[in-house]
Amino acid sequence: MPITIGSQSFAARVFTAGVTSALLLALLSLGRWQLRRAHDAQAEIDRFKAGAESTLQIGAATARLPGFQHVEARGHYDTEHQVLIDNIVDAGGRAGYLVITPFAVEGDGWVLVNRGWVPIGASRSQRPAVGVSEQPRTLRGRVGRLPSPGLRMGHPAPLAPPFPAVATFPLLPDLQHFLPESSWSDAADVVLLDADQPDGYVRAWGATGLSPMRHLAYAVQWFGLALTLAVIYVVTFRRRPRGTASA
Repeated sequence: MPITIGSQSFAARVFTAGVTSALLLALLSLGRWQLRRAHDAQAEIDRFKAGAESTLQIGAATARLPGFQHVEARGHYDTEHQVLIDNIVDAGGRAGYLVITPFAVEGDGWVLVNRGWVPIGASRSQRPAVGVSEQPRTLRGRVGRLPSPGLRMGHPAPLAPPFPAVATFPLLPDLQHFLPESSWSDAADVVLLDADQPDGYVRAWGATGLSPMRHLAYAVQWFGLALTLAVIYVVTFRRRPRGTASA
C-alpha cells in the first residue's frame, strides 16, 4: 500500500521496509559504537599522560596501581627464568618476541618486567640471547598489561622449559604459576621498562589500540552509509504524484 507524504507517494513493501530498517539500525549502532571507542581511546591517551606526573615506589605489599602509572623499584633480575611472548609484530611488520623477565623487589616480592621487543632470528629453533645481569639496580617503568590477541581461540599451549620459554599470549596466572618465583606483587601485571633504562630492547610504549581520530573516521563512514541507504530507499520507492503525465 502506497504511503503519501505531501505530494509524494511511496510504495514501501513491508519486507523491503523491514530489511532497510534493520540495516539502518545496524549501521547507526556501528557508528555509535565507534564513537564510544573514540572516547575510550582518548581516555587511554589521557591516562598515559597522567601516569608520568608522579613516580611511585612498588614492593610486595603495594596495592594495585592504575594503568600507565610510572613506578620504580630496587632489586635485581632473574636471568635464568625468562619468557618470550611470540607472534608480536613491530611497527615495520617484522615478527619477534617480547622479553618478559622476573624482577626481585628489594625486601621481598616479585614483579614481571617487559624489557621490549626482539626480532626472530634466522630460525625459530634458535632463541635470541636475552641474558641480563643480576646485579642490584633501580628499575623504572610504567604499569602495563600483557599483550592479548584480538580473538583468543581455545587454550594456549602449556608453558614448558627450556628457558627462555616461548609462549603465545600467555595469561598472567599461567606465567606466575609456571615461574619458580612466589610472592608476586599486586602493583602491576607487568612493568613496561622505560626507554632510557639499560638492558632493554625495542620499546615504544604508548596508549594501545587505534587513535581516537581513526575511530571517528570509522564512525563517519558508518553514519555515511546509513544516510546513503536512507536516500537510496527514498529515491527507489518514490512515485510520481497522481495525475502527473509522463514525458
